[in-house]
Amino acid sequence: MGSGGGPDGAEEEGGWRLSGSLEEFLAVAGAYLRSRPALHTVVLTVSDALERRGLDLYGDEPPRFGWCAEAGEVSAALLWTPPFVPMVVGGDEAAARGLARVLAGGEGPAPGGVGAPVEQARAFAGEWARTTGQATRRTFRKRLYRLGTLRRPALPTGRARSAGEGDRATLERWHDGFAADVGATVGLGAGAWVDAGLARGGIRLWEDGGRPVAMAVATLPVAGSVRVTTVYTPPALRGRGYAGAVTADLSARVTAGGEQAVLFTDLANPTSNGLYRRLGYEPLAEFEEYTFEEYA
Repeated sequence: MGSGGGPDGAEEEGGWRLSGSLEEFLAVAGAYLRSRPALHTVVLTVSDALERRGLDLYGDEPPRFGWCAEAGEVSAALLWTPPFVPMVVGGDEAAARGLARVLAGGEGPAPGGVGAPVEQARAFAGEWARTTGQATRRTFRKRLYRLGTLRRPALPTGRARSAGEGDRATLERWHDGFAADVGATVGLGAGAWVDAGLARGGIRLWEDGGRPVAMAVATLPVAGSVRVTTVYTPPALRGRGYAGAVTADLSARVTAGGEQAVLFTDLANPTSNGLYRRLGYEPLAEFEEYTFEEYA
């Protein structure tokens, strides 16, 4: 079982085609992805990063891409950058089940899970369990928000500023702290993550008393959309309004540039969900992630 599913571009079950070519993927599915930039934010930004920085950005195992077409129109897409789980956007439950069978029947490493909109994720996980005999376990349920009208909070003491090279040690610690909080790897290792964030000028800090106390990070804009990520305040400094202040500042900068701002939250965290709603972020969709494992 695994990622093979036939030669690049070969049609598989349910109209799915798999490819190892990012160029082919973007040529065929790019317009579909850009047609819904908020819903497809992760696939768009990861594809953009791979295009700019190379296919080995996230690991040595080559990425896999896929798309499902109905009557010549792309209706779903797959992006898989091992060691992370495949991401599926669009399509319906039947398409998700078809993709599960394709990946289960292919050659090469098997995916360790899947992330997708709720109904598609459940359909994929159920079909994977039926086809492979593996156990499936939901690990995350996330809500995607899109900013409506920004409502600035009452600001704490301090000010916002862009992060610089002198903040590197702090940013690396905070990267690891955020990863520990969410219980997941945050894309790149701490050093590479800081390098990328500083290079694109995407890290904003809230500073109080001359020291950084919180951060929020923005992706590069793709298809008119920017994702706010990695909002973090060290535990000892929480509850003072720093996270809301730096997120509002970053969100205002995004929308001032003409882009729409989106972000994900863990639905198990009522604090962050409440914060973003107060700032004017509106629920758009929900996603789930499953892990696959052998029965004990």
